[in-house]
This record gives sequence, C-alpha cells and structure tokens, in this order.
Amino acid sequence: MTTAIRSVVLPSGETIAALGQGTWHLAEDPARRDTEIASLRLGLDLGMNVIDTAEMYGDGAAEVLVGEAIAGRRDEVFLVDKVLPHHATRVGTVRACQASMARLGTDVIDLYLLHWRGAIPLAETLAGFAELIAAGSIRYWGVSNFDTDDMAELVGIPGGETVATDQILYNLTRRGPEYDLIPWCFDNGIPIMAYSPIEQGRLLGHPAIATVAGRRHATLAQIALAWVLRMDGNNTIPRAGTPEHVRENAAARDIRLSPEDLALLDSAFPPPTHKVPLEVL
Repeated sequence: MTTAIRSVVLPSGETIAALGQGTWHLAEDPARRDTEIASLRLGLDLGMNVIDTAEMYGDGAAEVLVGEAIAGRRDEVFLVDKVLPHHATRVGTVRACQASMARLGTDVIDLYLLHWRGAIPLAETLAGFAELIAAGSIRYWGVSNFDTDDMAELVGIPGGETVATDQILYNLTRRGPEYDLIPWCFDNGIPIMAYSPIEQGRLLGHPAIATVAGRRHATLAQIALAWVLRMDGNNTIPRAGTPEHVRENAAARDIRLSPEDLALLDSAFPPPTHKVPLEVL
C-alpha cells in the first residue's frame, strides 16, 4: 500500500504535511539519543516533514537533538518552535528565537509559536514576531493553547490577523474544541495543529478503539491518529521515539474511518454539547 501524503493549507496558501512529528520528552535519555535521531530522519523519509519542538522541551535539549537530526536536510523540513510566555516581550521574543536557532543549527524557523498565553501583552509578542519576520528569522508565527476568546482578541490586534495556526490539545478524549474553537478557527481560515493525539498513550486500551482497529486491521494508535486526521485543516504531531513507532504513525494516513466507525467512536467519546474550556497538558 502506498502511504497517502495528506496536507493542510496555511493562511499563506503554503501546504504542509497533515501528519508531522512531535519532540516533547525526546532528548531526556542519552541511551535513546541515536534511536530518536534515526526516528526523526525516518519520519522525513516517509513525508512527515513537519517537526515540532520548543525551547521548553528539555530546556533546549530537544532543539539540539532536532538540529542534529535535520543536519544536511534542513530544506526538507517545516520546522516549528515555541517561545515561552515569560520570554515573550518584543525583545525577549527575538532573543529566545535567536537562542533556539543556535541550538537547532538553522538561520530560519518556519513557524514560531507563543507556547501559551502569559502576562505579557499580546501586542508586545506580535511586535517581536514582526521583527523576526522582517529579519528573515521566521517565516510565519502562531499560537498554542489559545481558546476562542483568546483567538478573537488576538486577531483584533494590529497584525494579529496573520496568525498561521493554533496548536491545541485535541484527541478523542479532549473534544471540547469542536464546540466553538475549531469552528471559529476554520471560519477564519486558521488551521489547527493537534498535539497529544493519542493522549500520551492513554487511549490505547479503550475497547471502542480496539473494535475499530480490528475492523481496519490497524493498531489502536493508528485509529486514534486517523480520527484526528479525518478533519481537513487539522495537522497533528505525534511523538515517536523508535523507527517502528514512526512507521506505525505514518501508516495511519491510509486509514479512512467509515460512518459506522465514527458513530461507534462518537458513542464512546461523545462530542461536546456546550462550551468546554480548552484543556492543556
């Protein structure tokens, strides 16, 4: 079977892979370093060329690992990084980005996100993003863990309408964003980037997912990923620390859940019927 390379369209019109690679908790065990680097490189080979990291992950250690993994292949990667809220003044955003680029071994980050909302006014952070874009240090900017009211406020700030994505916690057990956040983003042409699509492995023992997996001759993780990928305009960034896990994730792109599959999953994980505050991990 040929793996389908699904894509998501950014507000700029550029397309990125719908299935990427996360790096939260990578680079924490030196004994796994070579395997983790090999896994990221295999993901690139399989078309999972969106790699997401953050200055917070391992206090920069994940960025160093990503930099090693993409060395010599930078032009294949759509690189996503994040600035911590307490760094996100205009000057602090620029400095944090420069430090991240040094750890990554690159002179440009494709998409730079505010990791979550803090006490610093959004206008200051946007000024930092604008300075980075003008310098050619980043290509696009976005946010992470922003709820609907936050997004509405953001796009009302001069320059805020150029936000490229909102990276959020979204999976079968975290369906709250479907009530208003995801529709609001899609109505405004802003794609979603879903993190922890398998709920850090906690979905893997659920009987409803197991039933669908049996029907599809797939693993439970692949069904959880296929469910997130069912929605156009939705990118997701599962972490995989071994080549076997990378191949498993990549194969989820070939799974198309049937109406019967989706109905069973809806019965086990009901969609929201009212506003649910955005959850975070």
